[in-house]
Amino acid sequence: MTAPKYPTGATKAILVATAISCAILELIDTTVVNVSLREISGSIGATTTEIAWVITAYSIANVIVIPLSGMFSNFFGRKNYFTSSVAIFTFASLMCGLSANLWVLVFWRFIQGLGGGGLLSTAQSIIMDAFPPEKRTTGLMIFGLGVILGPSFGPALGGYITDNFSWHWIFFLNIPIGIAAAFLSWRFVPNLENAEKPTIDWLGIFFLVIGIGSLQYVLEEGSSKDWFESTEITWLAITALIFMTAFVIRELSIDYPAVNLRLYKNFNLALGNGMNLMTGIIFNGTLYAFPLFVQLSLGWTATQTGAFMIPGSLVAIPAMITIKVLTDNKGWNPKFIIMIGMIMTAIPLFFISFSSPDSNSSNFFWPFIMRGFGALFMVLPVLGLATAGLTGKNLAQAIGLSNMFRQLGAALGVALMGIYVNHNNAFVRSNMVGNISDYNPLSTDAISSYTQSFQSGGFSPDEAGNIAYQLVDSALTKQQLLVSYNQSFMTAAIAILLCIPLVLLIRYKKGQHSAKSDMAH
Repeated sequence: MTAPKYPTGATKAILVATAISCAILELIDTTVVNVSLREISGSIGATTTEIAWVITAYSIANVIVIPLSGMFSNFFGRKNYFTSSVAIFTFASLMCGLSANLWVLVFWRFIQGLGGGGLLSTAQSIIMDAFPPEKRTTGLMIFGLGVILGPSFGPALGGYITDNFSWHWIFFLNIPIGIAAAFLSWRFVPNLENAEKPTIDWLGIFFLVIGIGSLQYVLEEGSSKDWFESTEITWLAITALIFMTAFVIRELSIDYPAVNLRLYKNFNLALGNGMNLMTGIIFNGTLYAFPLFVQLSLGWTATQTGAFMIPGSLVAIPAMITIKVLTDNKGWNPKFIIMIGMIMTAIPLFFISFSSPDSNSSNFFWPFIMRGFGALFMVLPVLGLATAGLTGKNLAQAIGLSNMFRQLGAALGVALMGIYVNHNNAFVRSNMVGNISDYNPLSTDAISSYTQSFQSGGFSPDEAGNIAYQLVDSALTKQQLLVSYNQSFMTAAIAILLCIPLVLLIRYKKGQHSAKSDMAH
């Protein structure tokens, strides 16, 4: 068999830069809108419940397309599919920025998500195929940088643009980058060698779209609709279960599956996807909770919150260099690196879980620096071990599955964190409110002091008393949120540590990456 050819020099640099730029662009758009929802809802006349669809539509489209990217790459050709995905994403960004109506915006966000989902997995396979097996770690590092930086920079970028320009520019900013990326993609992205044009599994795609779409909706919207108290959520959960079961049966029983689930015979891929799910839950759950925690409990602004997240993301670069040295030069076992990463991720959450009303950014700075290192130490080795020995269309399919599980983990993490905090709020408040009574001198002295202060300001005794109780209630709410979020961070830290034994199940022998990959070629 002819030895595979790998790009070199400027061609390789442009190819990798184009792919990672598109991946970062897609990942930024998963979070860039979050801090701007209030401004968008006011501009287009949507309620706070309705505006959540701007995020939900994008997420649903993403998670539907990602596992199908491998099949579409083979059917249309990787160059055509990737370039078309860039074009769809860019045009949809333009239309999102021009939208003056909620449901028009939601529609174009869904189309943008379809294009973006095609970018993510295809970009990863392009980057990994640009390196020979023995240097694939470098490709994983580059992609891992995008995975970490994209979601972290999104809120900061969204907050800055919204505060200084208008929310429309969140989408318009994608246009010049997208146009350049489409041109470079058409010029430099190669098609997969010897890729056979697959037969389209339309029924499998239908099952996947309905099943994954329903599941993602349940995860995104369940919290706001009180989960299974809602008939809509209940029926969609049943729909997701039925159609996903049908999808699995279908894909395992035909010779031309839309998603090759037989790849899960590879134990490391199955375990790696399980860890991708866990990583998505932990990272996105805590990334969702921390901004709410500091804004609601500590009074931070959206821009201040987004800016704080940047230093912890920038450590991805020295973290990647460290991982490369440890794996390539020192020959460390990737399982050991993953476990170090899990510990480095858990420790900062323990520190944050002891926050007080006086906590400020200096208390969180070093924990977030350590978290940034831990994130890379967890993500990169898992990517490498899960895809070891896979090439061509199998690599593309495996990457699609891995990214789908990470996206589902992200939605599940947000849902679980929301459930935990909401339920814990009620429990914490019931314990706290008992301390506000006529028998507690601290609470009576505080209410009396507030009342006298407002009476001296000209309020009647009844008005002063009502305002005093409102102030105490506000202070109680802040305290209950502080305690609830602290406990959620502690729970997340414990969950990470409990998952460490799973890492020991990964099958690894020194040199397995290059050996298996060479055999596959």
